[in-house]
Amino acid sequence: MLVLGLETSCDETGVALYDSERGLLADALFSQIDLHRVYGGVVPELASRDHVKRMLPLIRQVLAEAGRDAADIQAIAYTAGPGLVGALLVGASCAQALAFAWGVPAVGVHHMEGHLLAPMLEEQPPQFPFVALLVSGGHTQLVRVDGIGRYELLGESIDDAAGEAFDKTAKLMGLPYPGGPEIARLAEQGVAGRFKFPRPMTDRPGLEFSFSGLKTSALNAWQQCQQAGDLTEQTRCDIARGFQEAVVDTLTIKCQRALKQTGLNSLVIAGGVSANQALRQSLEQMLAGLKGRVFYARPRFCTDNGAMIAYAGCQRLLAGQHEGLAISVQARWPMDSLPPL
Repeated sequence: MLVLGLETSCDETGVALYDSERGLLADALFSQIDLHRVYGGVVPELASRDHVKRMLPLIRQVLAEAGRDAADIQAIAYTAGPGLVGALLVGASCAQALAFAWGVPAVGVHHMEGHLLAPMLEEQPPQFPFVALLVSGGHTQLVRVDGIGRYELLGESIDDAAGEAFDKTAKLMGLPYPGGPEIARLAEQGVAGRFKFPRPMTDRPGLEFSFSGLKTSALNAWQQCQQAGDLTEQTRCDIARGFQEAVVDTLTIKCQRALKQTGLNSLVIAGGVSANQALRQSLEQMLAGLKGRVFYARPRFCTDNGAMIAYAGCQRLLAGQHEGLAISVQARWPMDSLPPL
């Protein structure tokens, strides 16, 4: 089955072609970072308008790169949520219109399920069951995964997600949007141990996360250095390193707890923050001690992309799932409500 995948949940327009027998044939992505950077974050109306502008050219580009045309498409998968409603509606409307015109089925895909399954696009994909750490945008979740659609939520953030904490801390430090890569860049030059921030909620049992207090600790350190006239470039790097180490340690501790609780030794990390090299190294070291393994997608498939939507949609389409002609999206959508395959 040849599936066209469309991703428009937030500020990146992604399109891909996935063949159930040959794998990923082509993918293209347009990022709106430059568009939103001047505002310090995503402007929903601008995001929606840009998706309208980019969608059809990207579809033509992907078809050309794969050497295929519209007559070859057998199904369409699109992100139906969670995300920005206006942005989601662009992808859903386009997908349903093309499905109707081409006489093929369409299926709405859960954005976080797409991220969770992105490592399946790699040469050595994980095998079920495993524990997944989903760290994307406003989501930080630990999930037990026994199969596609067979998800048990183990713990999640009760306030700011890890990605949000990265972005907000970067903003208070005067760094450009998006903040995660900027914090990581500065942290590479930081001195370890100069700033020691708390590892929130690791001193108590459970698998929930909370990063709002950590963000406040970084703000306090920044303001104290500012008052002391010590806001040098090295100080910025040291604060960035201390903050990143706190996030990485917290995520690693919680992942280790989840693996021990479930008795599993395979971990998948997915979402934008999973591209952070310090996090990958920490989790790999932890899994080596447990004689397990950590799996993740290549960096370009960690952020939002059409390939993960095409893959996830293909699996559900092969199982007989598809939508009617109604255009329906969900800004909030619990992943554990999805039907199992």
